[in-house]
Amino acid sequence: MGQAHLLACEKHVKKGMNKSILFVTGTRADFGKLEPLAVAACNAGFDVSFFVTGMHMLDRYGLTKLEVHRTSGVTVHEFLNQRAGDPQDTILAKTVTGFSDFVAEHKPDLVVIHGDRVEALACALVCATNYIRCAHVEGGEVSGTIDEIYRHCNSKLASHHFVSSDDAAKRVMALGEDAAKIHAIGSPELDFHGGPSGVTIAEVRTRYALPDGDYGICIFHPVTSEAATIGTQARALFDALEASARNFVLIAPNNDPGSADIFGAIDALPVDRFRVLPSMRFAHFSELMKNASAMVGNSSAGVREAPFIGLASLDIGTRQTNRAKSPSVFFAGAAETDKIAAFLSDQWGQSYARDGGFGGGSAAARFMSVIQSADFWSGGLQKTFHDAS
Repeated sequence: MGQAHLLACEKHVKKGMNKSILFVTGTRADFGKLEPLAVAACNAGFDVSFFVTGMHMLDRYGLTKLEVHRTSGVTVHEFLNQRAGDPQDTILAKTVTGFSDFVAEHKPDLVVIHGDRVEALACALVCATNYIRCAHVEGGEVSGTIDEIYRHCNSKLASHHFVSSDDAAKRVMALGEDAAKIHAIGSPELDFHGGPSGVTIAEVRTRYALPDGDYGICIFHPVTSEAATIGTQARALFDALEASARNFVLIAPNNDPGSADIFGAIDALPVDRFRVLPSMRFAHFSELMKNASAMVGNSSAGVREAPFIGLASLDIGTRQTNRAKSPSVFFAGAAETDKIAAFLSDQWGQSYARDGGFGGGSAAARFMSVIQSADFWSGGLQKTFHDAS
C-alpha cells in the first residue's frame, strides 16, 4: 500500500453500470482479500466504498483503517463497533445496529462481505432482512471452532457466492444454495502474491527494523472455543520457538477472546530474537513471506498464501482444521515440542512448488466477469432451498 502498493483505482476510467458496491472490512486479513476485488470494480466504473469497522479501528492492532484509506478512488466510512473486552455477541449487536442505520441512508446496490468474522455476520444479517443484494467471498470452507459456523451462516444469508475452490462450491451447494449463484474465482489475495510486491526485502527490513539474517514468521491467533487454554498454548509454542535459537517476526494476534493471554505470552519473549509487530502493510507482508525461511502458527496465511508462495508452514492446533492439503503444510499441537522442533530443523529454508489449491491469482478478473453481467443484477432476492443432486 502507499507508494509501494501496486493496486490503485483510477475512478470511472471506464463506463460502468452506475451501481454502487459497498465492501465490508473488519480486519487487516479480510482487507487484503477484498481490496483486489474493490480496485477492479472501481476501475470498471462502479461506485466503490468501504465500511470499515472491527480491528481496523483499534490502536492495539495497528489502527489498520489507515491502510484502507490509502486505497485511491474509493470512499471510506468508519464505524467503531467495540470497546476492549467486548464479547462477540455485543460486537454483533452493535454492528447490526450501526450497519442497519448506514445502509438505510446510503442504499448500496451490492454489499460484499468476506469469510467468517462477526462483523461480516452482522452485515449479512442486515442485508438479508432488508433484501439488499449481498455477495459472500470465500464461503464453503471448513476450519476449526466457531469461525466455521459464522462462515456457513454468512453463506445462507448471502444472495451470491464467490468461493475459492470447487470443493468450497460443492459445500455451498450442500447448504442449499443455487448453483447459478456460486462462482469459483480463487482466493483474491493471491492476485497480489502472484506478482512483484513493489518493495524490496531491504526496504521491509528498514521500515520494520528487522535484523539481518534468516527469519521465520509466526502468527498465533486466539481460538474462541479454547479461550481458557489459549495462553498456555501460546506459551508452549513460543517456548518451542525460543528453544530453536532462530529469529522470528511475530505478528500480533487478532482481537478474539483470549488475545490478552497471547499478548501476555508475547511480552515475555526476548526482544533480540522476536520482532513483534502489531500489523504490516500488505505489500511489505507479501515480500516478508516471499523471503522467509518458514511460517508457524494458526493463521490462514499459513495454509493459503504460504503454499501458493512455496513457503513451508507449520499449522498449530485446531483453528485451520481440514483447511490445508498442500505438501508444504505440516501440523502439530502447541504442546508437541518434538514436532515443532523437527519442523524447524528439517523444513527451515526449504522451498516448494507453487500450490494452486486456492486459485492461480486471477480472482479479480473472474469476479468482474460475473458482476459485469446483467444477469447478476436481475432476479429477485427471495431465496429458496436447492436440494443437491
